[in-house]
Amino acid sequence: MIRQCFIIFGCLALGELIVWLTGITIPSSIIGMLLLASLLQMKAIKLEWVKGMSDFLISNMGFFFVPPGVALMLYLDIIKAEFVPIVVATVVSTVLVLIITGWTHQLFKKHGDIAE
Repeated sequence: MIRQCFIIFGCLALGELIVWLTGITIPSSIIGMLLLASLLQMKAIKLEWVKGMSDFLISNMGFFFVPPGVALMLYLDIIKAEFVPIVVATVVSTVLVLIITGWTHQLFKKHGDIAE
């Protein structure tokens, strides 16, 4: 369990270090996740080494959304004032993502890169 924590949080710490050294605007958690995925893909880290902790974190993911949800209550007046633009932006971006994802899938399927 300690090794699993060390690997996962080590990748997160490396992501923090990369952001701090380079000043890029990508969140360090995303960089850490990409590092972990790359290390798993390159077989530098075995899946068994992180599976237990990963399963635990995924099964408790809802718990991690509680603090941001509570923090939204601080901005309820702003959300009420800007409700229509928020809803419009959410709907438009969702539709665009669905359309672009569908087109991309069809493009790759047409060229034989995706097996059915």
